[in-house]
Amino acid sequence: MIFRLAADLVLLLHLAFIVFVLTGGLLALRWRWAPLLHLPAAAWGVFIELSGRICPLTPLENLLRAQAGQAGYAGGFIEHYLLRLIYPDDMTQGVQAVLAGVVLGVNAGVYAWVWRRRSR
Repeated sequence: MIFRLAADLVLLLHLAFIVFVLTGGLLALRWRWAPLLHLPAAAWGVFIELSGRICPLTPLENLLRAQAGQAGYAGGFIEHYLLRLIYPDDMTQGVQAVLAGVVLGVNAGVYAWVWRRRSR
């Protein structure tokens, strides 16, 4: 039970990191230091997508699921609704390149908007 809970927490952390990579630039509206945390995270997200590698959280989650005796991701809410968002079945290098472009585009737009608001 503890390993399954830990695996679910890693999955939620993974999702939170993805959301942070995409939208963390908005935190710069409130805290000037936020880009110091967000820009490296966004760069990591782009690197992972363009390099074809996997995030270290993925093997950690899989290890914890194996320790819990789980063979796959069937079952609860987290597995059913969040896994496909984080681990799409049709993930190819082309899709990863598009995702990297989305990360870059969203963040460029967010930081341009933050910069304009701060310039006023």
